[in-house]
Amino acid sequence: MICKVGWIAVWVVLSVATQLPVAADETANRPLVIAHRGASGYLPEHTLEAYAMAYAQGSDYLEPDLVMSKDGHFLCLHDRHLETTTNVEEVFPDRKREDGRWYAADLTLEEIKQLSVHERMDSRFPKGAASFEVATLEELIELVQGLNQTTGREVGIYPELKAPAWHRAQGLPMEEAFLEIMTRYGYEGEEALVFVQCFEAEALQRLRHELGSELPQVMLMSDNARGAQLVTPEGLDAVAEFAEGIGPNKRLVDRNPDLVRDAHARGLVVHPWTFRVEAPGDGYASMDEELAHFFFEYGVDGVFTDFPDRAVAVIQRGAP
Repeated sequence: MICKVGWIAVWVVLSVATQLPVAADETANRPLVIAHRGASGYLPEHTLEAYAMAYAQGSDYLEPDLVMSKDGHFLCLHDRHLETTTNVEEVFPDRKREDGRWYAADLTLEEIKQLSVHERMDSRFPKGAASFEVATLEELIELVQGLNQTTGREVGIYPELKAPAWHRAQGLPMEEAFLEIMTRYGYEGEEALVFVQCFEAEALQRLRHELGSELPQVMLMSDNARGAQLVTPEGLDAVAEFAEGIGPNKRLVDRNPDLVRDAHARGLVVHPWTFRVEAPGDGYASMDEELAHFFFEYGVDGVFTDFPDRAVAVIQRGAP
């Protein structure tokens, strides 16, 4: 599969050499910057353009959410349905389900490639200002691996399997097909530049215990009753049986700063989400202030952010 990168991504890639803000030997012992849906604060989420910009801004990992098409291709999309970030309603008006939504699992890759991607948030990249398309997992991998070769950097990927149980019920089991792609592109073993994340423990357990995956895994945790159970000592003990890290909603850390210490005691890294300029947490004057607190007071191991350049800058400035 050949990577198709639009004009914005071409410009970004050409700027990589001058804009990379972090030397390779400076990243070893600092927190990770994980580009949440790419540089989604600047360009439409999960597009190759957003991923390329995140790479240029110094991200350590690029995060694709993954859903599946009708013919079994992995798509970089946050939602199972398509109307939130594409023009599927215009292109395929008769393909919605009874619930009034258009699902990626009902369209082939060829059909999905006919769609135009637009920004989710009205306050960000203006709709209609440029052309974007839905990216596949293979296209993202080829972009990252190509840039790693040309820049000498080692940037990884941080895929999230979205709703594996739902996909399995649609006849689209994710875990086996995902591991086949990882193996094909050389992501194998515990040292691979990949974290596999999911909100469903069963999927991570299947990858580890049934399919024998040694790829690093992260258990995602929402700010809800289930998340509250998972951040208890007993919950963290259970997670440590099949994962190398946790990805908690940042509010879980704010309410319990000891969570980082407790996770570290079990050998788990802590990568909270999501840090956005438009929505700093309660009690913080800005996202930069919030990031500094999480990095230098709580001691988290990395963060998910829509603005990777801002996170890199906070790390470079150091503790206030």
